[in-house]
Amino acid sequence: MPLGYDRAMTAELPSTGSGRLPLRERKKLRTRQALIDTALELFTTRGFSGVTLDELCDAVDVSKRTFFRNFAGKEDVAMAPTQDLWVAFLDELEIHEPDGRPLAEMLQQVLFAALERMTGEGWVRRVLLSRRLAGETPSMDAHGLHFCHRTSRTALATLHRRFHFAAPDDLRPQLALDLLVSAFHCALDRWTSRPGTPTRSDLAADLREAFAALPGSLTLTVDLRA
Repeated sequence: MPLGYDRAMTAELPSTGSGRLPLRERKKLRTRQALIDTALELFTTRGFSGVTLDELCDAVDVSKRTFFRNFAGKEDVAMAPTQDLWVAFLDELEIHEPDGRPLAEMLQQVLFAALERMTGEGWVRRVLLSRRLAGETPSMDAHGLHFCHRTSRTALATLHRRFHFAAPDDLRPQLALDLLVSAFHCALDRWTSRPGTPTRSDLAADLREAFAALPGSLTLTVDLRA
């Protein structure tokens, strides 16, 4: 799946069924995390366009080749915290077993499971820095839309491969995914505007509130203001 980086690199030093990852993989993860942390700090301090790729690589003491093993470009590294969440979502979608609930509820469960995997120290702070940068960097928004489109296509393909639907051109799985993503963005906007430093639990609460509002949004009627 061409998401711009290795899906194995989505959590900070995760454990495997037989224990921690091998030393080489742990070093790769540390390098990737150092690139993310340094990029976010430099971009926040000097502006996204005020930091070159050469300067970023020099600050972490890695080559451009190493950088491009992990990320497709500056936008990719700057948006890695939220992208990691959605890569984890795709991983969870591959293993989640249906329990008879509606697809929309299953997708919500999968996203909450992905959020539980975002346990690395500082993930919340990285997301907040990334979202603030995106608010003032048009190229990051464009990159985010492209990533979202690719992730949705991959998720839809996974749904059709793993589960049975009425017809190959059934629109409901795509709409269920679109509603999930839309609710996530609403929750993320609310979460990032919370006073102080919001927590991962706060994000989960905002997600639940957004998901709960979805049915009503489909039946909402409006009148003209007097």
